Amino acid sequence: MKLLNIVALLSLVIIAPLQAKPALLDQNYRPLAGKTTVNLQKQYRGQVLLVVNTASKCGFTPQYDGLEALHTKLKARGFSILGFPSNDFMGQEPGSEKDIQEFCRLTYGVKFPMFEKVSVVGDKATPFYKSLAEITGVAPGWNFHKYLIDRNGNVVANFGSRVKPDDAEMLAQIEKLVAQPKPKK
Repeated sequence: MKLLNIVALLSLVIIAPLQAKPALLDQNYRPLAGKTTVNLQKQYRGQVLLVVNTASKCGFTPQYDGLEALHTKLKARGFSILGFPSNDFMGQEPGSEKDIQEFCRLTYGVKFPMFEKVSVVGDKATPFYKSLAEITGVAPGWNFHKYLIDRNGNVVANFGSRVKPDDAEMLAQIEKLVAQPKPKK
């Protein structure tokens, strides 16, 4: 009986870590028009994040203004917006990464981190977006869908495209999260 208990315990110790899912943010992406990948977990550990799929030729594109204002206002408190351009919805992000980068900077003054152009829905969705959809049960239905991630890397909310960056409910949730202390390493 003791041997059986020991075998059962060892199987839990050895097999359980192999079955554990990797951390949501343990993903590598290139900054927009960049060459070297960044590990999101290493770069943004302990920060509150708003992950947004973006597009330059969408009716929601003016949200870039509000997103940049929100990023600027809260970045000193451990908040960041991560933008992921996507051409998944009616071809509204057709340009090259260099074109997207130039458009965002010149038209909207975007300084928050923007990453490589990705797919966010369906079979071609990146592992990051597949995980976000799996965790929340909601894949982006259009451009400018937002996922809110707490300092521990947990998705705590998601907001559809029509929710603007100055939405009172979303801001209240963000404020609550940035008020929390950073986790210890």
